[in-house]
Amino acid sequence: MVHIILTIILIIALIFSVYVVIQKRKKSGITGIKSAIPSICFFLIAITHLLAYWFHFAGILSWSMTIVLLMIGANFIRYMPEFVKSST
Repeated sequence: MVHIILTIILIIALIFSVYVVIQKRKKSGITGIKSAIPSICFFLIAITHLLAYWFHFAGILSWSMTIVLLMIGANFIRYMPEFVKSST
């Protein structure tokens, strides 16, 4: 029963965080897929581990996918815009 509740909480948090990321990108005027790839990779890591938990493939397959997604996300982090804080 606990694993069902935790799964529901994770799914709700994942949906909420995707919504927040989309809204912040729209508010900042950021466009393009290259700057969104790190966020997408982190969301895919969460989904991968959730599926690995439920379908019992939490072995080398899920960890390999996690490492690949982390490397892809790290590679595309250079396309994220820099935010300069104003000194006011």
